[in-house]
Amino acid sequence: MTAYLKELEPSTIHDINAMVALYRPGPMAFIPDYIARKKNPALVTYLDPRMESVLKPTYGVLIYQDDVMTIAVQLAGYTWVEADKFRKAMGKKIPEEMKAQKDRFISGCITGGMKEAVAKKLWEQIETFAAYGFNKAHAVSYGNLAYQTAYMKANYTVDYMAALLTGDAGDVEEIGAIVAECKRMGIAVLAPDVQESMRDFTVVDDQAIRFGLNSIKNFGEGVAQSIIAAREKGKFESLADFLARVPDKNLNKKSLEALIQSCALDSLGERGAMLSGIEQLLEYHKEHMKTSADQASLFGGKSNGHELKLPTIAQAPFLQKLAWEKELLGLYISGHPLDAFKEKLVRQKFDIRKTKEKLPPDTQTTISGIVEFVHEILTKNGERMAFITIADYGDTIEAVAFPRVIKEYGKVLTNGACVILKGRTSHRNGEHSFIIEAAKSL
Repeated sequence: MTAYLKELEPSTIHDINAMVALYRPGPMAFIPDYIARKKNPALVTYLDPRMESVLKPTYGVLIYQDDVMTIAVQLAGYTWVEADKFRKAMGKKIPEEMKAQKDRFISGCITGGMKEAVAKKLWEQIETFAAYGFNKAHAVSYGNLAYQTAYMKANYTVDYMAALLTGDAGDVEEIGAIVAECKRMGIAVLAPDVQESMRDFTVVDDQAIRFGLNSIKNFGEGVAQSIIAAREKGKFESLADFLARVPDKNLNKKSLEALIQSCALDSLGERGAMLSGIEQLLEYHKEHMKTSADQASLFGGKSNGHELKLPTIAQAPFLQKLAWEKELLGLYISGHPLDAFKEKLVRQKFDIRKTKEKLPPDTQTTISGIVEFVHEILTKNGERMAFITIADYGDTIEAVAFPRVIKEYGKVLTNGACVILKGRTSHRNGEHSFIIEAAKSL
């Protein structure tokens, strides 16, 4: 679609509407003709001069059901009620009804002054069109929306992408695709942070967007609002200050773990240490919930952070941090498990997205990625096979490992493993997949 639009160089909203209607199986064959006619008006022809008033916006190309109905009324003498029956016959492809319409249409055109040969040729065009006629209001609605959103993305890029992320919050696959697009445009998507995050994704500046607290899995909207309200009095000076100033009983173990594991408390402590001392953090918060400002608490009555001591332990492993981020945010923030193999991946011609978009079915190729999910089943013969979700920096694909592959490479194809797979592409029921023939660890 992008390639066709760049070639077309739309100059009116009609061009966009037409592309919405044409970019489908069948009508796609007419796109080059549409583009050629737009660029060279001399190529535009009409079987009857009266058709110009109907088809001028589409350079003489039949695209919309509405235009066929108008032609039927103006050239074949149909009433609008008859034209609507004609539309239904086209849409449902009813042979008997279409034969009756053919006789009615041709005779009506001849009565209206058209030569029989021209009337038959016009019918042939309409009959070819019947398989894919598109409703104009539908195309115009989508075209208008496409224009508005493209305008906002081009002129208010960061604000638009932040709104897009908020709109798709909770849809892990969509969020991943939008974040990848942000990276392509040089916009950083920053981790959630209790010092800065609002409820939704928000603009930091013209080069960065901050994750919203509501986008964290297992985290309540009410707690998010309490954090934002407490922060209005000033940034949190320490972890103890945060626990003392957020007076929400829903800041429980589940929500506190979510904040820690999703990076939202990284500015106040180390994730491993905070998780190890989470019971102490909860007790501290509970005491401050019970204690009024002028009473001495169990920890000394001050919330300046000096009295809260966390266990001294080794930092949480990097890959563990990434796993938490993936689970709670839907993507990796601090880095990516594939970062250690970037040089190897750069040499690979196709990533997962290009494999899905550019390679035809049954093409031999290789892909690399991290094993995100393994679902094993037993075949009718009682042998193990698996459906495996493979992800790289920008996309995911389902890979199928048949029994021979599981026997030979099963130890490599485990959750969290970074692998390179040799195999072939598959495209069934509108879904892309990858048939694994060999695998090895990166």
